[in-house]
Amino acid sequence: MFGGINSVVAEGPHATIGPKSLATTEFPPGQILKDRCVSAIPLETVLKEKSRELGFDLCGIAAAVRPDGFEWLKRWLDRGFAGEMHYFPRREAAYEHPSGVLPPVRSVVMLAMNYHTGGWALLPDQQPSEQRRKTPDGQECPSTGRVASYALGSRDYHDLLRERLKSLGDLLHEQRPGCRTRGCVDTAPLLERDFAKLAGLGWFGKNTMLLNKRLGSFFFLAALLTDVELQPDEPHHTSHCGTCTRCLDACPTDAFVEPYVLDARKCISYLTIEQRDQPIATELRSQMGAWVFGCDICQDVCPWNRKAPATREPSFKPRDQLDPVDLEWLLSLDESGFESAFANTPMHRTGRAALLRNAAIALGNSHDPRALPVLELALLDSEPLVSEAAEWALAGMTR
Repeated sequence: MFGGINSVVAEGPHATIGPKSLATTEFPPGQILKDRCVSAIPLETVLKEKSRELGFDLCGIAAAVRPDGFEWLKRWLDRGFAGEMHYFPRREAAYEHPSGVLPPVRSVVMLAMNYHTGGWALLPDQQPSEQRRKTPDGQECPSTGRVASYALGSRDYHDLLRERLKSLGDLLHEQRPGCRTRGCVDTAPLLERDFAKLAGLGWFGKNTMLLNKRLGSFFFLAALLTDVELQPDEPHHTSHCGTCTRCLDACPTDAFVEPYVLDARKCISYLTIEQRDQPIATELRSQMGAWVFGCDICQDVCPWNRKAPATREPSFKPRDQLDPVDLEWLLSLDESGFESAFANTPMHRTGRAALLRNAAIALGNSHDPRALPVLELALLDSEPLVSEAAEWALAGMTR
């Protein structure tokens, strides 16, 4: 799922969660699992307590049913909005029911983990000079780029969440020997948002993200499918967006066809991450601004994210190297340098050529003449994606 987050393709006071959820059942961490009479505790409660010990911020349970969003997915695909993400239509039938992922499934345990890093109070060129990225000789970098907050950390969230899911699954196997489970982190044909809503974790925002009153939308979704029949939580029935359209209005590429409908082909996250093997349409490049990997704009402007708590997970803390990222450094990376910088992180997904293409476009959008030397050098790059983007950027600067 592009962007890695809780959007349709592929994120306040108290969470509006079902009555049996962890969010509405407060107890000291570890108390239940240390209780000698754990066998007398409802299995659902035991799983939710364990999920919190594992670092998940939300946990809810849904029955394994045909999700309402399946018909919507088919219409979305028919309109061509998936672009080059061919894995969607290729696995379309499997999305109709979670049995397409685990045939004997009866329950879906939905989990959320906060990755919110605090957001950007200022754009890179608005930051005080003492906070801006510096070159080795102490000079300010010509321009810095932006990376989606979910990718700023030191580790790929897929790996981390799968490890935590395995631990949760191990507990379920201990409690129900012989049961079957499968953990999913946005790569299986499962409509995670639908099941998260069914499990009471939140509602769909107009930007297609799942929203939660307490966490906002900066969180990853994960699912544990099982053939154990668990008591489902109350679904989230209401929306709390009202007449607000800030997310729709803020999108620089007009990627939202209408509320709740995203044309991925115009989304900056799709362009910078999923469209890895071809040039980005020239009419969209200037709207991409400084983004080189993903985009947070429709989340940054959402009122529900104003008071969202910061993540508790150390692996999601931003690396200094990326917050913000030096575009000259990025554009100078060879294959070895790219691997050294991004192996085992979300940014490895694009590959070197696409990431450097994005950096060249961002430098072009900066209109900073200090970037001319590195762009001229990028003209000689062996990857056509990089050299073409550098040529575009230079042409814009010399007009």
